[in-house]
Amino acid sequence: MSSSTLYGGVSGRRVTVRDLAAAKQRGERWPMVTAYDAMTARAFDQAGIPVLLVGDSAAMVVYGHDSTLPVTVDELLSLTAAVVRGSSRALVVADLPFGSYQSSPGQALESAARFMKEAGAHAVKLEGGRRILPQVEALVSAGVPVMAHLGLTPQSVNVLGGYRVQGRGEDGEELMADAKDLERAGAFSVVLECVPADLAARVTTSLTIPTVGIGAGPGTDAQVLVWQDLMGLTPRPAAFVKQYADLAGDLDRAARAFADDVISGAFPAPEHTYR
Repeated sequence: MSSSTLYGGVSGRRVTVRDLAAAKQRGERWPMVTAYDAMTARAFDQAGIPVLLVGDSAAMVVYGHDSTLPVTVDELLSLTAAVVRGSSRALVVADLPFGSYQSSPGQALESAARFMKEAGAHAVKLEGGRRILPQVEALVSAGVPVMAHLGLTPQSVNVLGGYRVQGRGEDGEELMADAKDLERAGAFSVVLECVPADLAARVTTSLTIPTVGIGAGPGTDAQVLVWQDLMGLTPRPAAFVKQYADLAGDLDRAARAFADDVISGAFPAPEHTYR
């Protein structure tokens, strides 16, 4: 694997936003997954995943809520710090949760500064298009790398009327305009969630910054999934998810085997006992 390759190639230092830009110029695709704790972060980091996202999806997969809205800055700060400590190579991006950046650029900078200073995040992610351009510009001017997020923006699920495909018809041109404005504002990347594949491909070719798809077809520069979805822990994953493991089944089998051993007295055996 070439040392210039983003996946598994950069070693001895953290992946940076410049590495992502260089991968775009080379036409190199790369993976991103979510992480919320040190142990999974270490596993994904050692597997060569170049970007880890501490998503506000933690509200659902960590804290058990039915949407991303309830998670707080303080809750995500502790998770982000754990992911940073558990990794040594990956660029760690932290989601700014709902209510932590929408009111003003000043609020956005205050929230982002906490993630950078207290948790050690290397970048932050914000949802929305032209309405958050002042926030993006303020963060970039202050030295905070910003990943943007368009299409299905879960923090706006109540306005969007549910988890639905976005960007069809005339809405696609609005999304394209948003993407170009976010690039001009200084965003280093943009997530495209649940948008038609042809639109995502057009956005990707029109931008000089990399796009990250989730339910947006194969034409983006990168792909991201929630790790519990791709590893088979989510009971009913979205249609765009490919499951690469059956951890739910593995956990069930292991828990039942442990319980059986305890009940039968097979555990702890002599080799598990101090003398």
